[in-house]
Amino acid sequence: MQLATKSKYSHCGIIYSENGQYYVFEAVQPVKTTTLDQWIARGKDGHYVIKRLKNATQILTPETIQKMKQEGEKFKGKNYDLTFEWSDDKIYCSELIWKIYKRATGLEIGKLEKLSDFDLTNDVVKQKLKERYDDKIPMDEIVISPKAVFESELLTTVKEN
Repeated sequence: MQLATKSKYSHCGIIYSENGQYYVFEAVQPVKTTTLDQWIARGKDGHYVIKRLKNATQILTPETIQKMKQEGEKFKGKNYDLTFEWSDDKIYCSELIWKIYKRATGLEIGKLEKLSDFDLTNDVVKQKLKERYDDKIPMDEIVISPKAVFESELLTTVKEN
């Protein structure tokens, strides 16, 4: 997806604090919680960006955070979605963030797109599409990319390393 969206970022998750430790709830195989240190170590050259809702203090009340955790629990242990389907059966990283925020807060973190909106001309992208869909590429499938989440106007950068 990174080549198709022309993004320098290919993965995202939701960071939270529990008992003084930081964790990332993420859609990998399977959807799970990872320590922030482990999550950063998996990234390229240890680079990461942490973003927060611009009005987090008003929106992310203890009740809303609890609701977000409840929504997240519904996805815990589910398989990673290699075909980027807009269902809850399997889930990919940016879809996890989008659905948790939408269902718990009503906010849409990033603009939904269709698979056809991306640049699918790169040979590597074409090969991946062939592997995953054969000749039945669902061009009208709704998707949310890590780039769209990253560029959401609702978020502000609080740390970059």
